[in-house]
Amino acid sequence: MQVLNSQSNDIDTIFEFYDMAIAHQKKVFNKHWQGFSLDLVTQEVSENRQYKILVDGVVACVFAVTFADKLIWGDRDQDSIYIHRIVTHPNFRGYAFVKEIIKWAKEFASENNIKYIRMDTWADNEKLLEYYTACGFEYVGVVTLNESEGLPKHYEGISLSLFEIVV
Repeated sequence: MQVLNSQSNDIDTIFEFYDMAIAHQKKVFNKHWQGFSLDLVTQEVSENRQYKILVDGVVACVFAVTFADKLIWGDRDQDSIYIHRIVTHPNFRGYAFVKEIIKWAKEFASENNIKYIRMDTWADNEKLLEYYTACGFEYVGVVTLNESEGLPKHYEGISLSLFEIVV
């Protein structure tokens, strides 16, 4: 298993994963992502903030990171790596990629003097709340977004549960 930066030739694969995730979200939850812009993903790739996990050379999971999330984390937005849009290919469910991402993020954080690994999800998604805490994240509260300009469309007018790991 390898965690690698995504490259520009991975962009179609990333969007295929997002489409699979949206279809899955529609089946299992009352909210779903509203899609993402090509500009956003292209920028993330060019800034080395889009990642893929390979299993035997096959892309099994994708995720993105950022180092600033002021609209979501407010005054707590500091010294953090924020993990977003984790998508596992259906053929690789059960591989516990969130735990692998945490291992990777802890190493990355240690090497870059980052104090926190953080995530968010819809506040009413009980299944993910339980899963993220079982993976080692601490639940640190709920935030309701007053402003979402610059964030993907699914962030408009929602409440989010926040999670962090202190490195």
